[in-house]
Amino acid sequence: MKSSVEISMYPLNKSYETPIIHFIKQLRTYPFITVETNGMSTQIFGEYDNVMHAINTEMKNIFLTNEKVVFTLKVVNSDLEEKPSF
Repeated sequence: MKSSVEISMYPLNKSYETPIIHFIKQLRTYPFITVETNGMSTQIFGEYDNVMHAINTEMKNIFLTNEKVVFTLKVVNSDLEEKPSF
């Protein structure tokens, strides 16, 4: 099943940029998912199990290496990677 996830990460400290960049770079190492970023969030596309495995693994790593971090996720059971042409 294809899935799309929009995820935002909010480290609760003054040096918030470094862990966000690290998280995104780590997600990009997974070969079976597509990762797109913009100024507000990161979108991840692929097969549900692959997407959720990557997110779960990297969120856990962030939680283990940072004191307080908030994640928000929107998950859709469809591939929204293709943009409508209207």
